[in-house]
Amino acid sequence: MSRISSAGIEVSIEEEVEEVLKKEVTPFGNSAKVGCPKRHLGKKAYLVVCKE
Repeated sequence: MSRISSAGIEVSIEEEVEEVLKKEVTPFGNSAKVGCPKRHLGKKAYLVVCKE
């Protein structure tokens, strides 16, 4: 189980975590994206956005 907590917010991920990535959000047309390696295609992912 992975647990993330922050000022009144607590998140628990009760799944086996394969990898943790730290990436920058980049522009993509009228939207934005966070890239990750192709080896993760089709897998479930969670995105946690941090305050600057």
